[in-house]
Order: sequence, then C-alpha cells, then structure tokens
Amino acid sequence: MRVLVTGAAGFIGSHVTDALAAAGHDVVALDFLLPQAHGAAGPPAWAEDHGLVVGDVRDADLLARLLRGVDVVCHQAAMVGHGVAPSDAPDYAAHNDLGTAVLLAAMHAAGVSRLVLASSMVVYGEGRYACFDHGVVRPGPRRAVDIAAGHFEPPCPHCGAALESHLVPEDAPLDPRSTYAASKLAQEHYAAAWARQTGGSGWALRYHNVYGPRMPRDTPYAGVASLFRSALERGQAPRVFEDGRQRRDFVHVTDVAAANVLAVAATAPSHTLEAVNVCSGVSHTVGELADELARACGGPRPRVVGGAQPGDVRHVVADPAKAGRLLGFTARVGFAEGVTAFATDPLRAPASVGVTGAAGGG
Repeated sequence: MRVLVTGAAGFIGSHVTDALAAAGHDVVALDFLLPQAHGAAGPPAWAEDHGLVVGDVRDADLLARLLRGVDVVCHQAAMVGHGVAPSDAPDYAAHNDLGTAVLLAAMHAAGVSRLVLASSMVVYGEGRYACFDHGVVRPGPRRAVDIAAGHFEPPCPHCGAALESHLVPEDAPLDPRSTYAASKLAQEHYAAAWARQTGGSGWALRYHNVYGPRMPRDTPYAGVASLFRSALERGQAPRVFEDGRQRRDFVHVTDVAAANVLAVAATAPSHTLEAVNVCSGVSHTVGELADELARACGGPRPRVVGGAQPGDVRHVVADPAKAGRLLGFTARVGFAEGVTAFATDPLRAPASVGVTGAAGGG
C-alpha cells in the first residue's frame, strides 16, 4: 500500500517510516523539520532513505499533491511534551489541532478514507483507581499542598481512603491535564468526527511512555528517559520527582513502530475511530527507570527530589488486551533489555530549547 507518514523524520515517525518500508509499503515521508525540534543541520541521517518531503502538514496544496494514490495516512506529526508554560498553548493548537484538521480535510478531498493517528496515554489524565468501599473512582487533580507535604497518592474522592491503581482500558474516562494532552484529545475528536461524516475508518494508537534510539535530547519537552540520560552524560545524577514510585508503562519505540504497521494493514470499522493502547502492560516505576539507566550508563545514583511538574499524574499503566485482540500486537522488547540498550542508543542532536515541532507523536 501507499502510505503517507507525517512527522516522518521525528523520533517515533522515523521508526514508523522504516518499519513500513521494511514491510513492503510505498512510503511518502513528510516532515516540517522545525529548527526548534531538529536543529539547523537539515534532515537527520535516518530520513535519507525515504525521499523526505520537507513541508508543513497545514499546507493544503502540498497535501493535495502528496495524497494522490495514497491508501492510508499515518499521522505522527505533532508538537510533543507536556508544555512548559501556558504560553505554549497557541503552538500546540496550531500544530496539533489545526494541522490535524487540515490533514483530514485534504484526505476527504482526495478520497483517502483510512487513518492511523498517533495519540497518547495523556488523554486519560490519571490512571484507573479503585476504592475498597466505592469501587472504581475518578480522583480529582492532586493538591499542591499535598504534594509539597510528600503525599503523592490521590485519595478516594468520596471518603479520602487510599486507592489501588489498576490497568487503564480504552473505555476509561478521558481527562486531559496538560496543554499537550488537551491537543491530543482534540486530534482524536477531529478524527472521530471525520470518520463519522465521511464513512472513513481509523485507529487512534494511544502511545504510552515511548523510549529508544533517536529520542530528542536536552529539551524540557523530551521524555523522562531522555532527560535522565542527558543528565547522566553530563555526569549528573538524574533528578526524580515525587518519591520515584509513580508507575508508568514504558514501551520501546520499535514496538510502537510495529503497532503502526499492524494498524496500517488492519481496517477499522467504517464511520469509526478505534482507540487502542500501545503499551507493554507491565508496570515499572520512574525510580526503576532512573536506577536501571544509571547502572547501564555507569553514572551517579538518581536523586529523589520530591515535588511534581504541572500536569503530572501519579500512576498510568495500560491494559494491552484490546491491541492484542484487534491488531495482534504484543510488545516484544523487555524493560531491562530496552533500557540497557538505551544507555548507548543514538539520540537526536540537541536543538534550541522552545517550541518543538511536527517531528513525531507521543
């Protein structure tokens, strides 16, 4: 099949592009290459084999040309990260929301009816929790006074009791708690409306904590694994927020790419955007990640600093069952294996700090 990949030179998008080409698909690769995300050196070496088109996903005329003969669009382009300040909001809306809307309109005009959308775990907000007395509950945002006092676990909203965290299924309530999260959920809503209006079909692949080679480095918008490794390369101890016991689902980028290949080959029901967790289904703490990476790098032990960043949630570990059932997807790269390799994996060269561009979903 002929597949248009947006954000094809970025961290996740480049692996998706490689995997699709290796599977025999004819790939059309598009990336804006914003200097804030990629630096000023031009396309990265890993994009050289795919005839990269440098252009903006918001350019309707360009999309009209690129979509000729395309069977599926694999939309990875996005401004990533939680957002450093509210002043980032217009850029998230411009790149993620408007970019997706322009792409969907161009797909409709070109008669392209299949979409694979890079979504994210952040649409859930907090993970899934249960109270002994009240069953499954939805805790509210954590209070700054509790975090300052070292009380990091969200309490039951009804009785204040301690909660037990569970795996998050795709039908969990959606509660974005950062600017980035709001923009990713908006992408899903636009895509779902497009599917209903046009009879199209799509997969919203909700990536969990993705790590691996080609991650961006030395930017406050990067993932936690990249931030830890950058600190270790400077000879500094990784700084772990809260108590380090917050649980996440870390999934290797090659597994994420494999999930995209499966989604390109599998047609969702018409008039439907089908959401699927792309995850390992295995819980690891942020502290474990820092410890494992420090050992692999031979660097100083992590330093637990308390506090929390705006928009941070306590526990988010996903249920992988639906991805296995509908796509035949199972994550293959184990945590210890992946993190050990990540200690020496090539990372994307530092770019200027600020707005990250349309370089890959996550």
